[in-house]
Amino acid sequence: MLYNCKTAGISVSVRPKFERLAAVDNRLQHIFSYEVIIENHGDITVQLISRKWIILDGHSTKKVVEGDGVVGEQPILPPGKSYTYKSWCPLITPLGKMYGHFSMINDAKIKFMAAVPEFFFYTPYLLN
Repeated sequence: MLYNCKTAGISVSVRPKFERLAAVDNRLQHIFSYEVIIENHGDITVQLISRKWIILDGHSTKKVVEGDGVVGEQPILPPGKSYTYKSWCPLITPLGKMYGHFSMINDAKIKFMAAVPEFFFYTPYLLN
C-alpha cells in the first residue's frame, strides 16, 4: 500500500513492507522496511534538513527518532525533481505505525515542515 500527503508543494509517499523476523538486540523482532518518495511540485528549490519520526508498536509503546537529513543525506530537490530512499524499522509486535515530518528550507531561506503521512506496518498473516 502507498501512503501519501502533500504540504506546501512537497509530496511525501511511503510504501511499507514486512521483511522477516530477526534477532535485534537479543530479542526476536519484526523487521519492516519502508520506501520514501519526496517530490517537489513547487516552483522553488528545497532542501531536506532534518527528520522527526514517531514510531508506535502494537502495544502503543512510543519511540521518537530525530536527526539530520535522511540515511546520511540532506537532498536538494529542484522544482519537478524527486528523491527516493529506503530504510527499516524493527518492532517487537507484528503491527505498528509511523508518522512525522521533514524539516525543509527553500531557496528564499524560508523553513517549513513537510508532513509524512501516517503509515502502518503489519505482517501478512494479520490480514487473514
